[in-house]
Amino acid sequence: MFDTLSSRLDKAFKSLRGRGRLSEADIDATAREIRVALLEADVALPVVRSFIASVKERARGAEVSQSLNPAQQVIKIVHEELVEILGRETVSLRFAKTPPTVILLAGLQGTGKTTLAGKLALWLRKQGHTPLLVACDLQRPNAVNQLQVLGQRAGVEVFAPEPGNGVGDPVAVAADAVVYARRNVFDVVIVDTAGRLGVDEEMMRQAADIRDAVRPDEILFVVDAMVGQDAVQTALAFLDGVGFSGVVLSKLDGDARGGAALSVAHVTGRPIMFSSTGERPEDFEVFHPDRMASRILDMGDVLTLIEQAEQVFEAEQAEEMARKMAAAEFTLEDFMNQMLAIRQLGPIANLLGRLPGAGQMKEQLAQVDDRQVDRVVAIIRSMTPAERADPRILQASRKARIARGSGVTVTEVNQLIDRFTEARKMMKQMASGGLPGMMLGRSKGAAAKKAAKKGKGASKKGNPAARAAQAQAKAAKAQTGGGAAGFPGALPPGGMPANFDLSALMQPGAYQQPPGGGRRRGR
Repeated sequence: MFDTLSSRLDKAFKSLRGRGRLSEADIDATAREIRVALLEADVALPVVRSFIASVKERARGAEVSQSLNPAQQVIKIVHEELVEILGRETVSLRFAKTPPTVILLAGLQGTGKTTLAGKLALWLRKQGHTPLLVACDLQRPNAVNQLQVLGQRAGVEVFAPEPGNGVGDPVAVAADAVVYARRNVFDVVIVDTAGRLGVDEEMMRQAADIRDAVRPDEILFVVDAMVGQDAVQTALAFLDGVGFSGVVLSKLDGDARGGAALSVAHVTGRPIMFSSTGERPEDFEVFHPDRMASRILDMGDVLTLIEQAEQVFEAEQAEEMARKMAAAEFTLEDFMNQMLAIRQLGPIANLLGRLPGAGQMKEQLAQVDDRQVDRVVAIIRSMTPAERADPRILQASRKARIARGSGVTVTEVNQLIDRFTEARKMMKQMASGGLPGMMLGRSKGAAAKKAAKKGKGASKKGNPAARAAQAQAKAAKAQTGGGAAGFPGALPPGGMPANFDLSALMQPGAYQQPPGGGRRRGR
């Protein structure tokens, strides 16, 4: 969503890099660029004015003028001000001392309230709660049926005594739901209310009546992040008519400019608590202002990525996988399980997009196709257990059988096997502390001997101080592995080559042998 804003901000910062000091003209020019970027992102004008004023004031202060790297200081200031307008800190739900906790969802029609209700229920169930969904949207056609389907997917009960489609009293349904939840030991009640295409008196009165009937602990205003400044006006109208304690941003994975996300918290004074990023029930997360600011500035969001991975990968499984990689026991079966687990985290392009610097690889990320994972899984599943454990036994006839079974060509099977073999070798070498052609890890002793032998016939300085310096330089060179630091692509021990990407295993075209390479087995 913030691609355009991120690109414009990066362009503004590029002009600052490499400068030893920032002049007034530099600060004013950068502020203008940031102002244009925010306005183009459809951020509310009062928010833009406040943001630019704070950035300029701090940029003229001592923290920038006395810094050795003023450009980084300005980026730090912009990041902190973004965190400020996004709500400053992460806010959690307030649970009632005496269950059930009642959460009321409010917002216009089409903002995704019903879908969000199902996602919130699933998230609460995973947190150990027993939520109850309540169908109080009795106006929109099939809204009750939609909530029932979502509740079934989330494994959560739905309270829906009325059929909807214009039939039933939503206020009575909400009140009865709280009584039902108390009797049946549900500790959270999520009330889905009706919306309208625009703000009107009838919608506000109905939402206020439901609020007065159930006395919710939290009222969450659901706003479509793709709407723009209109979302801010709607939020202010709901704040006056019904009131709300928090905001939920839906459709945050859209391609709109994202001005609502940067405006609603600052204008209403209410924190953004959650965000919804897709159609899957799992596409729901707690909103962290600092992490969102990092995404906007293309600094990545590794913490959220780790949290998502922890939900899929068990600690014991991760340790066992690391052991297999270090011992070169990582098999195609293990690789397939890894791919299936990654698929549970969502689209691969979205996962890679959370890494720092991903904004500079938009074209490459756009070409990532999750269907390639399905092709890889199909190839591996067409193998026997013995073939998955030891791909070396795959001869031409076996590869032809695997290709027919998975619906691919023999070339694609060869590509996967060759690339997997290379990756497994790389994993073992990194685990042992070195890479091919680099004097690292276990080769330190050999490197020192070689350096000592090479230095026997070298000329010695006549000056005692110069000889001592020369000896010290030789010893340092031996300890660091000779000329390894200057080797093309050299890395510290245990490092990952910059051009090594395990995701290449999912790209059939990436497995081709280089010109002049060796023959493939089984051809």
